[in-house]
Amino acid sequence: MKCMKCGNCQEVCPIYLEVRREPTVARGKIKLVEAVLDEKLAYRIGDGFAEKLALCLTCKACNAKCPCGVKVDKIILAARSAIAREKGLHPIKRMIFSVLKRGGLFDLGLRTGALLQGLAFKKHPTLFAGSPRFPVGLDMRRVVPPLASTPLRQQFPKEIKVQNPVKRVALFTGCVMNYVYTDQGKAIIDVLKENNVEVVIPEGQLCCGAPVYIHGDVGTAREMAKANIDAFSPEKFDYLVTACGTCGGSWQHYYQELLAEDKEGYGDKAGEIGKKTLDIADFIVKMIGLDPKKLGPVERTVTYHDPCHLNRGMGVSKSPRDILKAIPGLTFKEMKNADRCCGGAGSFSLTHYDLSMDIHKHKTEAIKATGASQVVTGCGACRMQLTDGFNRGNVNLEIVHTIMLLAESYRNRK
Repeated sequence: MKCMKCGNCQEVCPIYLEVRREPTVARGKIKLVEAVLDEKLAYRIGDGFAEKLALCLTCKACNAKCPCGVKVDKIILAARSAIAREKGLHPIKRMIFSVLKRGGLFDLGLRTGALLQGLAFKKHPTLFAGSPRFPVGLDMRRVVPPLASTPLRQQFPKEIKVQNPVKRVALFTGCVMNYVYTDQGKAIIDVLKENNVEVVIPEGQLCCGAPVYIHGDVGTAREMAKANIDAFSPEKFDYLVTACGTCGGSWQHYYQELLAEDKEGYGDKAGEIGKKTLDIADFIVKMIGLDPKKLGPVERTVTYHDPCHLNRGMGVSKSPRDILKAIPGLTFKEMKNADRCCGGAGSFSLTHYDLSMDIHKHKTEAIKATGASQVVTGCGACRMQLTDGFNRGNVNLEIVHTIMLLAESYRNRK
């Protein structure tokens, strides 16, 4: 009801800017939802309504632009949930989500995949990625980073002690950092140790559940939220630290929304942990501080891509830049529209690959225009999407997490 159909969302919606069709923009989707609620449109008849609601990156750009404060993403998630209840989930989604909530089975599957990935993927000649040898549920033009031979959580003990700790944090690894980009996980632990921060990595943690929630399976997302709360609640920590805006946003917002009416007290637990959840860049800048005496030179030119859920979901934009600007020898070049979505949005790039790449090409061009020799971001999923986009655009640049550069600076200290 708050949406006055002004159309300001058209200016910032990455999908609308590519396809220029009214049902793809926030205003159009809200109109469709209104029609369903007023029983002017029965989405039970066909899949058209569901297909239109799937055309959203949940990048929250429309939320930030809306003069009326409409939370468009909440409307879209509620509509997707209604569709899932009414029509049921696609069998493949149902199978994937059932595996995600079974941590042991999910772990076994990815560790097995790491052993066999050479059979299905061939290495890219320049990028840290591989391309399919044959159809494996991926577009044959796509490149993906390899699975780590050993997941991050298996490389470290549950508790990482330091002398005279100034803080104690619980590290939520998420899926991408645990199974793919273990380099950024190691960098985070190195940086925390460098700053006398004790780390606990709770056992039993699952995927954050956001992909499940975003696709409308609220029941499974609720189960996963409870499982993660059970894994972290017994531990003593000052802050829960994440390295992904989607994971951090789940702890800060989604879990409280999912469990608000829970009768077993999980809503209160979610609220308590949510208040202590910080992105690693915010934690370093705001809770620890950057000591120039600890920093060594890193001689290169970099630019920074703002992940949507980190920037607009968690409100983290300044801290990563503060870290980059504090590193001696580092030249930071701001790219045009740094906060524009890269087009990945989790599984969106799987189900709408061509559209995802059409959105991403603007990001590639903006990065090239900076003349940077390295790209920095705060999200593993964005690293994956940027790598795939660079392959399509014949760009050969390394993509790293913000904290990896900070760890490098510490190592270069004289």
